[in-house]
Amino acid sequence: MPTPKDQPQSLAPALRWFKQQRWEAFAFQREVWEAYLRGESGLLNAPTGSGKTYALWLAALLEFIQDNPERFQEKKSNGLQILWITPLKALAKDIRQAMERACEALQVPWKVEVRSGDTSSSQRQKQMRSMPECLITTPESLHLLISQKQHSQLFKKLKCVIVDEWHELLGTKRGVQLELGLSRLKVIQKELKIWGVSATIGNLEQAKDILLGPDHPRPNRIVRSNIEKKIVVESILPDEIEKFPWAGHLGIKMMDKVIPIIEQSKTTLLFTNTRAQTEIWYQKLLSKVPELAGQMAMHHGSLDSSVRSWVEDALHQGILKLVVCTSSLDLGVDFRPVETVIQVGSPKGISRFIQRAGRSGHQPGAVSRIYFLPTHSLELLEGAAIKEAIRQKIYESRRPLEKSFDVLVQYLVTLAVGEGFLEEEVYPEVKRTHSFKDLTPKEWQWALQFITTGGDSLGQYDEFAKVILKEGIYKVESRKTAMRHRMSMGTIVSDPVLKVKYASGGFIGTIEESFIARLKKGDNFWFAGRNLRFERIKDLTVLVHKARGTSGLIPSWSGGRMPLSSQLSELIRFKLDEFLEGAYQDIELKAIQPLLALQDRWSCLPDRHNFLIEKLTSSEGYHVYMYPFAGRAVHEILSTLVAWRISQIQPISFSIAMNDYGFELLSDTEIPLEEALELDLFSQERLMEDILESVNSTEMAKRRFREIAAISGLVFQGFPGKPIGNKHLQATAQIIYDVFTEYDPENLLIAQAMEEALYQQVEQSTLAEVMQNIRQQRIIIEHPSYPTPFAFPIMVDRLREKISSETLEDRVRKMQLELEAYAAFGE
Repeated sequence: MPTPKDQPQSLAPALRWFKQQRWEAFAFQREVWEAYLRGESGLLNAPTGSGKTYALWLAALLEFIQDNPERFQEKKSNGLQILWITPLKALAKDIRQAMERACEALQVPWKVEVRSGDTSSSQRQKQMRSMPECLITTPESLHLLISQKQHSQLFKKLKCVIVDEWHELLGTKRGVQLELGLSRLKVIQKELKIWGVSATIGNLEQAKDILLGPDHPRPNRIVRSNIEKKIVVESILPDEIEKFPWAGHLGIKMMDKVIPIIEQSKTTLLFTNTRAQTEIWYQKLLSKVPELAGQMAMHHGSLDSSVRSWVEDALHQGILKLVVCTSSLDLGVDFRPVETVIQVGSPKGISRFIQRAGRSGHQPGAVSRIYFLPTHSLELLEGAAIKEAIRQKIYESRRPLEKSFDVLVQYLVTLAVGEGFLEEEVYPEVKRTHSFKDLTPKEWQWALQFITTGGDSLGQYDEFAKVILKEGIYKVESRKTAMRHRMSMGTIVSDPVLKVKYASGGFIGTIEESFIARLKKGDNFWFAGRNLRFERIKDLTVLVHKARGTSGLIPSWSGGRMPLSSQLSELIRFKLDEFLEGAYQDIELKAIQPLLALQDRWSCLPDRHNFLIEKLTSSEGYHVYMYPFAGRAVHEILSTLVAWRISQIQPISFSIAMNDYGFELLSDTEIPLEEALELDLFSQERLMEDILESVNSTEMAKRRFREIAAISGLVFQGFPGKPIGNKHLQATAQIIYDVFTEYDPENLLIAQAMEEALYQQVEQSTLAEVMQNIRQQRIIIEHPSYPTPFAFPIMVDRLREKISSETLEDRVRKMQLELEAYAAFGE
């Protein structure tokens, strides 16, 4: 190990290469190289496009050069030295090219290979016989390696694990899976270094501690770049601000403002928040600007991987002028030809917006330019809030998961499929992860019983007894069980999807079963930028023909509504305060001044010290609107809780609607709001009990259990090319859930399903904080005669559930005209 005075010489090969490239090594790159050569671990935090990959990769090469002065004479295999973990397979190609370039320049005879779900079986077998020095892989593929016999031999020369985009894994079950995988590698290699690469998040110190584990033996640090990545954000303003906005329609109406931006840029990424929006924008742009044909492409997660790869290669080569995409292009792929990014609609999160902005100017010193296109007028508030967040350097935190028992039992079977494991060795390993640091002996014994017998209620079924205990070693001896387990190792279960293929052959992508179920033979729908005619479903495959014309349905995918982050919510309130004080310069606030002024005239604009409630009566009934500005996910449960508590005063039925700013309660009878407030409507006493009473927690838990059942191996999803039908999987998971609740109520997977339902879907901790804030505010009750600018979009969201999109636009426009007339003629 070099001493500090030796280190400048140790860095010489990297500095020499940088000089040849006319590059200047950044201070953070030098700090990583020096810390790595001292044997430290850590977390690197640097902006997109600043050279993060070379910071860590060159550190590994420098160590090898230092330890192997005869490397040029010896052309032997050095064994697996570096594991580079990436959350997305799409990142691997870029990373590999950069690594191979550095190896060649520094004359390090290393092989760099990729191992993922797309790697051929012959290539995987070749790797097992002779590992490359660096393997780029995913958390799932790491566990597949651990499930191999003699996996300890694969990792016996491993020097370092580098986790790219760690912030994307933190707070997910794939992150828990990686924690467990690292716990095994740290036992095989006692001196293992671990480094993470992360964008800026609110809990960076905690992110480092979770990655390294509570007892990491090496000195460790966070290396922060001092590079200020310049992000230029420009909001695209509509010519006329609608005083009564509604979600979704405004973006397409401003297409004429988008086209010149695309034309003036060499390459543009146009991000949308959903796959459905991506399909719509692609279709509309091609119709409006047909000369973009051949220069425009689409990229989202449901398209065939070969299509996505082609788009990524074309971006690298600079032959595409425009790509319409979703979060599938969020992460750190280096597309240097990209000059401009357009974000359609609020991304609902600060970090997500910054990540997307970084796709342009993806090189040191370059400016990232992003245009923000609101899909309704009120989203301009969010645009101003995001710009404020960038100015103040405010980022969201990622909440880590704890005690994901489905991932734990999957991991234990993985170890049993591989070399087998001893209880007294693995229990301390698992306890040294953040996710399972509080695992009790009783919970551990439950996990062992579950993998060996299936638990109290499934013990009589042999298929659930996967692991046997033989001479103190837990192992899987059944080849069938081992094969099924390896095929079911992915922890993220997608929504029920079907393959889409031409009847004549040719795979297009995947689409959700719920959308296809609405189609009849001969119906047209748009997918992958093509108009397709639905024929039939055969063997879980949607067979289609090309269709003529431009009419057709746009597919919908679940998960399209992203929750508003609490940090962005707080900044929206901050911007409202600035508006009320008259101390604002934002062009977004200036643009929506007429809307905010009308809201203040008809009702009021709440600042951070006031909580606004509006009561009004219409031909539909009695309305109550509340505005916590806490995001749709919180409003969904808060509105249900408030409705349930009011119903305890008198029997009453409600229709409920919500958006990111507030929610509506609608009833055909007078709502006893004042009485409910006197009885402490927003009390935090008995909060959990009232939540469980007000929501259908059992149904929510059942929905969560489907994923848990798949991860823990309770349901088998089928063989490659012959998947088991989604309806069958859902039915099987529900039967097992019912069996557990009746005969094994202490089963930890049932408890986990309820926990996930409450904390992930309900966001109970955030809800408690929101209710505490409301209790500290002054409650203002206004009685407007008409729906206000804040109330109108919530009302439209309720109507959206009742009438078709074609009828909805006509209905909403009529309502807008009526309300604008009232506003124009003095109410």
